[in-house]
Amino acid sequence: VQLQASGGGLVQAGGSLRLSCVVSGGTFNRYAMGWFRQAPGKEREFVAAISSTQFTHFADSVKGRFTISRDNSNNTALLQMNNLKPEDTAVYYCAAENYPGVDTRESKYDYWGQGTLVTVSS
Repeated sequence: VQLQASGGGLVQAGGSLRLSCVVSGGTFNRYAMGWFRQAPGKEREFVAAISSTQFTHFADSVKGRFTISRDNSNNTALLQMNNLKPEDTAVYYCAAENYPGVDTRESKYDYWGQGTLVTVSS
């Protein structure tokens, strides 16, 4: 199973970006998908997750600004990020868990993408 994340870039505070994660191999519609991020000098943290049945969960820091969705026909998970803040600057990683339910613990995820850099300028 391979995950390819894309969509990162440089954006001004208040702007938006959409991250994509394409999964190849495996059975995408059975996986829960998660997004994590790691800011410079900090540990990786949970951002958002979506179950195989479209249940979603978000970190408090992004609630109301980020949405997560999945397109099972294209084996893709999406993270729409609106009203971005400088503190959202990080490398964003997508991950797949070979289990249908949502999980915030990165140790539960089986497959990881390579990360995509999001930089938010003030």
